[in-house]
Amino acid sequence: MTDLRERLEKELTSRILVLDGAMGTMIQALKFEEADFRGDRFKDRINEIKGNNDILALTQPEAICNIHRQYLEAGSDIIETNSFNATSISQADYQMEDVIYDLNVACAKVARKAADEFTALTPNKPRFVAGVLGPTSRTASLSPDVNDPAFRNVSFDELVSSYKEATDGLIDGGSDIILIETIFDTLNAKAAIFAVQTVFEEKNIELPIMISGTITDASGRTLSGQTPEAFWYSVRHANPISVGFNCALGAKELRQHIASLSKVADTFVSAHPNAGLPNEMGEYDESPEEMATQLGEWAKSGLVNIIGGCCGTTPAHINAIANAVEGIPPRKVPGIEPHMRLSGLEAFKVI
Repeated sequence: MTDLRERLEKELTSRILVLDGAMGTMIQALKFEEADFRGDRFKDRINEIKGNNDILALTQPEAICNIHRQYLEAGSDIIETNSFNATSISQADYQMEDVIYDLNVACAKVARKAADEFTALTPNKPRFVAGVLGPTSRTASLSPDVNDPAFRNVSFDELVSSYKEATDGLIDGGSDIILIETIFDTLNAKAAIFAVQTVFEEKNIELPIMISGTITDASGRTLSGQTPEAFWYSVRHANPISVGFNCALGAKELRQHIASLSKVADTFVSAHPNAGLPNEMGEYDESPEEMATQLGEWAKSGLVNIIGGCCGTTPAHINAIANAVEGIPPRKVPGIEPHMRLSGLEAFKVI
């Protein structure tokens, strides 16, 4: 799989690669009901599973494949598997911890099918499948109980076990990349990194790893309190092919944090912001043209190597973004002078 990383690096040094957009936004537009989510496999489940979007890779695979196809048609080079909540920790909300391996295999296979179809049409423009590991619904660094700051509702080992099972399925389903994304707690990300690298060792395989955090508000920090630079120093040991930020903020609000990361990261930089900030109804109003104008400026400023969209973005957004960055040279990975670099909530460099 070293060849896979080399192929991806070759593409990344020659052009800006386009990631896809929101899966949830597209699924909601299909207006599936409970029976659609259940399909034949889960028709006898007692609990309600409507809203469990990940499970549709098992029960409505062609619908998910069509969403992937729409993003590929729009210009995506990398498509993300529909597995954001496909871990035992997150699926516990639906009492579906027993199908995690099958679910991740299915998510990867559906995306693989669509990617291979488009690569076959244009072999000089290969498409890649990023197997997604979401942050889970729990946090290892923060207490869910304001009256008991020391309490945790998940352990590092539990996170590792959950991430390992998901990673195993994503690899077996045909993922090219493992994408650890929407990281709000760096300790969760460290558990994911450890799990992924453990599975690599067990399978005698190594895929490129993408890492994408999320800045949760105007403070410019992750939920667990780290600045962009400190976040990078915390995960750099994973030797990711890219590091970046996604979700939570629109392009306007996220730009300064991508700029900060771009200066210190000696790897490729990715970004997939929301279509603006959510309105009072929780919807996203930024048009494809507005978003493309902003992200086109990022590209011209040399900030990114991989660009796409998160919440509220559609194939129209991705098409506009792809057109806006086409022909613009990708960010050059800087040579960073060796120093001891440490991180707590903020970065610390020993000179």
